[in-house]
Amino acid sequence: MFTHHHFQDLLRSQRVWDTKLPAFDPATAPQAPLPLFHQWFEEAVAAGQTEPHTMSLATVDEDGLPDVRTLMLHDADEHGWHFASHATSAKGRHLAAHPYAALGFYWPARGRQVRVRGRVTTGTPAESRADLHARSTGALASALVGRQSEILPEYEELVRASEAAWERAQAEPDADVPTWTLYVVEPDEVEFFQGDERRRHVRLRYRREGEAWVRELLWP
Repeated sequence: MFTHHHFQDLLRSQRVWDTKLPAFDPATAPQAPLPLFHQWFEEAVAAGQTEPHTMSLATVDEDGLPDVRTLMLHDADEHGWHFASHATSAKGRHLAAHPYAALGFYWPARGRQVRVRGRVTTGTPAESRADLHARSTGALASALVGRQSEILPEYEELVRASEAAWERAQAEPDADVPTWTLYVVEPDEVEFFQGDERRRHVRLRYRREGEAWVRELLWP
């Protein structure tokens, strides 16, 4: 029988960063966070990190209560960190009420985390359509199903809707989904965390001051 004691033993037996970790000298970091993010992402991919483009997105709801979920990064450029969803989804409603968010990336293959915080803006309808149609047929079919976060009476209803959406996505690859929205987190803070086997972790935070970035080391 699975007991809480067994769970604790199992939990405490898990190893952390069971690999040789890279060194990170913050003195060599660039003046802005985006080039370092691009570099770390490329190194995570090269290290074989599974799904390095997935990230946690934290928002607050209309009552100010926090929520978090995992989704995919669509881009990271001079405007910010991009993701997309339905404006009618839970996250879309949260961002309409409180247009601020935090992102979290975790790449254990390198012992690294990246955290991004800032205001969230939306792309234009044309940018949102371009984002949707740059993705796979499956992504379009999922978007065509819609109704994200609504109550689903029975699973079979999803199956029927999904099959119809797949047929439409294959027949109409340019089909529009009016609720599909591109979101951009415009960063006020970006923190890079490099793990260390002796727990002397390196935390480098970029904090925006006007048009410039201030770099600060933080205690781990």
